[in-house]
Amino acid sequence: MATDTIELSIDGMTCASCANRIERKLNKIDGVTATVNFATEKARVQYSADVTPEALVATVEDAGYQAHLPTEQATVVEEDPTAILRHRLLVSLALTVPVIAMAMIPTLQFTNWQWLSLTLTAPVVVWGAWPFHRAAWANLRHGSATMDTLISMGTLAALGWSVYALFWGTAGTPGMTHGFELTLSRTDGLGSVYFEVAAGVTTFILAGRYFEARSKRSAGAALRALLELGAKDVVIRRDGREQRIPIDQLGVGDEFVVRPGEKIAADGIVVEGASAVDASMLTGEAVPVDVGPGDEVVGATVNVDGRLVVRARRIGADTQLAQMARLVEDAQSGKADAQRLADRISGVFVPIVIALSVATLGFWLGTGASAAMAFTAAVAVLIIACPCALGLATPTALMVGTGRGAQLGILIKGPEVLESTRRIDTIVLDKTGTITTGRMTLIDVVAADAERPDDVLRMAGAVEDGSEHPIARAIVTGAREKLGELPTVEDFTNLRGLGVRGRIDGRDVTVGRQRLLSHELPASLEATVRQEESQGRTAVVVGWDGEARGVLVVADAIKPTSPEAISRLRALGLKPIMVTGDNEAAARTIAAEVDIEDVVAEVLPQDKVDAVQRLQADGKVVAMVGDGVNDAAALAQADLGLAMGSGTDVAIEASDLTLVRDDLNAVPDAIRLSRRTLATIKGNLFWAFAYNVAALPLAAAGLLNPMIAGAAMAFSSVFVVSNSLRLRRFNATPSRRATPPR
Repeated sequence: MATDTIELSIDGMTCASCANRIERKLNKIDGVTATVNFATEKARVQYSADVTPEALVATVEDAGYQAHLPTEQATVVEEDPTAILRHRLLVSLALTVPVIAMAMIPTLQFTNWQWLSLTLTAPVVVWGAWPFHRAAWANLRHGSATMDTLISMGTLAALGWSVYALFWGTAGTPGMTHGFELTLSRTDGLGSVYFEVAAGVTTFILAGRYFEARSKRSAGAALRALLELGAKDVVIRRDGREQRIPIDQLGVGDEFVVRPGEKIAADGIVVEGASAVDASMLTGEAVPVDVGPGDEVVGATVNVDGRLVVRARRIGADTQLAQMARLVEDAQSGKADAQRLADRISGVFVPIVIALSVATLGFWLGTGASAAMAFTAAVAVLIIACPCALGLATPTALMVGTGRGAQLGILIKGPEVLESTRRIDTIVLDKTGTITTGRMTLIDVVAADAERPDDVLRMAGAVEDGSEHPIARAIVTGAREKLGELPTVEDFTNLRGLGVRGRIDGRDVTVGRQRLLSHELPASLEATVRQEESQGRTAVVVGWDGEARGVLVVADAIKPTSPEAISRLRALGLKPIMVTGDNEAAARTIAAEVDIEDVVAEVLPQDKVDAVQRLQADGKVVAMVGDGVNDAAALAQADLGLAMGSGTDVAIEASDLTLVRDDLNAVPDAIRLSRRTLATIKGNLFWAFAYNVAALPLAAAGLLNPMIAGAAMAFSSVFVVSNSLRLRRFNATPSRRATPPR
């Protein structure tokens, strides 16, 4: 049966259980297979010919949410949920702090303080908690319950009972004070108010939702960053004249001009000129590729040092850059969203709590107890079950863990990331910029028998100083670091694709390819060139007066801490695999130096994704470490993506963990910290649930009045926070090979 695929944007989801409910609703339709991603707020639906997209939208709306077809998305005004939640949180926090202070500190309980508490609490519970009330109402209309239901009922119950106690009980009497009597006894509860419970729960849960929304907001940033990499305008050549036009006006077959330092506007073929093109974003290879007439070039790569005229072959959505964007989007949408334990249990826990509260009310009324006492017990059940500690369990541990990580140069994007760090058993590492520095470095200077290495380096550095080629910059940097000032060059000539020439102190100096020299290389230099090139390094010949005087070896150097980092990854139980777009020889040489046995070389971005998928198909849980645009799709596809902070914005946005330090040692530290944070979250959730389960029978028995319930709830929150604060003691493993601080 023929099927089609559509991607719907979903609004109104508040937790992972919302995504599950939409997914179940869609999958009940014959001929429909749907996956809903809470993080990206999208549903990817495969449907048969007898199902219309409008029917899919209607099904989502029947579940209580809003769906938008792809054609509608451009007209939908996107609101930043982070900004909205932040505003609610800050206002609620400002109102809640004095309410809690007055309730907990007797000296602040002035005459009629309870009425000020009502004035401050009402906006928090009504306006601050409005998203929870709205979600609870939507769930109620569709016969389901989530944590939002419990939050809404608990806060409204605490506020409503306090208002009742003020107007119809004794709590409104001038001079009333709160006395904490932590005893298990039955009371009618009409002499106390619980505004701090209602306001505190609302603010704590809002804080948790805010941090969750902030991490979730970045899910689509990788795609935006990828698309922003392309050129915004282009200089085209028509009728012998050049004119600059917006990129969306470029057509297939148009010839456009690319000057040095500019991005190539679209995929095409060079028709005029010669240059070196930095294609590292696609291939990962550090050395720019020399191109000339007839060679293919790719959009968004950078023209290094020559003027090119290119005929466009693929534009817009057909370019390799756009294809990479689709790869990232597919990988992000296909990745299973880790669901929080609290959300998974809510489908069972919330209905039980509500039933227990109603049963408590009915039982005490049936046994002849007063209505006030029965309502007090029922409200105590709701308050004790209100998930304040549950709401704090994940965000507090995440805040402390991510804060400590930031101090150590490790940025964790959200709670969904942490589950993967526990399960990974294989780690795929990009070579260029991850294991290596990602830039060309002078490795060695080999002089002919009658020459001094410093003289060879001085001559070469002086001549190359006139070139902008990355290999030339590596030679110049190495020469200046070792020798200081370089001599002045006369008659400099850039021989495109071959090398450079210049005159120094009356000598004609040539630096570049071997064929620039009129004489054969001496045997010792010939052997050096062969050996270095067999290992994937670049050998640059230096000569003057027509004879070869030495060879400069240039390569992408290994970071000093990389071998130690690989050893630490093995100690964590991970198998390292190196994947690179570089050539096989260079890849094998680097891998041997850092003790990696498995190497996949000469791959394009799609091949990196395929390599990750093959490992996942074999049952491996894969982490990916990279730094370039060419790694973005693989980072998104992997179960855990780690981006080096020295890399591109696209790689960072597509990853789960960002390593600010340009040091591979940050990878094992990040995995250790993430695992520790996950363990803390699970411990918090366990104790929060254990506290609820233990306290519910006491509340139902009428032995736990709402005042004690509120105090106990506060204690559980303090426990969760203090347990999370232990993460501040996490320390990175000291590097044995890192450069000492100056």
